[in-house]
Amino acid sequence: MQVKLTRSSNNPILLPTNKPWENRYVYNPAVFELNGQIHLLYRAQGTDMISRLGLARLGKPDEVLERSFDPVFAPDPASEYEVLGVEDPRVTKIGDKYYILYTAASHYPEIVEFDEAHKRPENWRVRVSLAYTHDFQSFTRFGVVIGHIDSKDAALFPELINENYLMVHRVIPHARLAIATDARNYKERGPLFWPRPGMWDSKRIGMGAPPIKTVYGWLLFYHGVDDNMVYRLGLALLDVHNPAIVLGRSSEPILEPEEAYEKEGLVPKVVFTCGAVETSSEYLVYYGAGDAVVGLATVSKDIILKWTKHIYDSCSSFHTFEQYGRDEKLFTG
Repeated sequence: MQVKLTRSSNNPILLPTNKPWENRYVYNPAVFELNGQIHLLYRAQGTDMISRLGLARLGKPDEVLERSFDPVFAPDPASEYEVLGVEDPRVTKIGDKYYILYTAASHYPEIVEFDEAHKRPENWRVRVSLAYTHDFQSFTRFGVVIGHIDSKDAALFPELINENYLMVHRVIPHARLAIATDARNYKERGPLFWPRPGMWDSKRIGMGAPPIKTVYGWLLFYHGVDDNMVYRLGLALLDVHNPAIVLGRSSEPILEPEEAYEKEGLVPKVVFTCGAVETSSEYLVYYGAGDAVVGLATVSKDIILKWTKHIYDSCSSFHTFEQYGRDEKLFTG
């Protein structure tokens, strides 16, 4: 069964402004609801190409009513891990706190050689970092939470599972699970799922929106990259009780670069999501296009229900730690 997202006719819904901190690119927003309204916490780059986070409040799902004059979240000047910016946030509300997982970008302290095409050093260092807030006006930073390895594309599950915080993150080329009892001290639990040779996600994969709980399991909107470095979006379904079990993945992408604003930009041929919102009738998937602007694409809940039921009923392939030669259980060890 194939699933396809439908783009908003108002795309792109968020563009750069003339402010120095966001006058070049705005993209890869987290999405959350606050005071009954949808908000975007988006990545912005300006004249200095440092990544900062801006905030936009929406009226209709594809209508920006207001956006922050200044960044609401910027690199910590005291952190060696954030000297090049804070990137690609993903917001998960647990209790009364909004947890923000983001990528802290810097370079390894040896030699810095810049890739002129993307203005990134070849010895790029990325670390998963965490902060939380109640109101998106003040933030409590935990800093780097997975410090020993280059990792990004991290998102938390929206509820504790067996009294544990559960995170999906990406160490190239695959998605991995990590677990913590206190939201900040994570232990690795190994690979979750891998690229698939010959398919749309053949080179690398990573998280998109934070997991969404459905009747048939945890729904993931994730991104995949093929051998030609084209970024697309797809679906995965995890077991609701043990998310280490992958029930299935979409054989075809649900969104791929087709429009000019997706095929051009800082990084061409990219659609990349960091957040989705569930309404009474549909899922709203906000995404970065070409690492330059923000778009919206939607899919009805009825279609997703049919897809998740189809996957749940078939369950033709299970991916567990044991299949990758590991003997740990998810919540022990």
